[in-house]
Amino acid sequence: MKSYQHIASLLLRLALATGFLSAVASRLGLWGQQSSGWGKFLQYTAQVNSFAPQKLVPALAVASTILETLLGILLLLGFKTSLAAISAMILTLLFALTMTYSFGLKEPLDYSVFTFSAAAFLLATMPPSKWSMDQYFTK
Repeated sequence: MKSYQHIASLLLRLALATGFLSAVASRLGLWGQQSSGWGKFLQYTAQVNSFAPQKLVPALAVASTILETLLGILLLLGFKTSLAAISAMILTLLFALTMTYSFGLKEPLDYSVFTFSAAAFLLATMPPSKWSMDQYFTK
């Protein structure tokens, strides 16, 4: 792998990881006054999943939070990067599609959700970087 590819892989991993982890930190109140909080996240989850029964909303919120946390950590460490990146691509594509259904195309475009999904797919196609835990397990 060429050195610029190692850098590109690292930057993609960090961008995706911090995107997931920052969103989780906000809904858990870890960003202080700038946090959205769990209550607002539940409201937004209900709006995004307008087709889902109201009773399912808390489970969707918890599941997405767990998945985003796990994927963020895996991507940050560069462990199981390809699997994490494919999972991130699927998860964010589902986010984009549900946002499109509930709000129209503008909202997922404004939040760059399709771009996030495509970046995750690109990362999944890249070989392990020398700056990842994967590199130590592929030797």
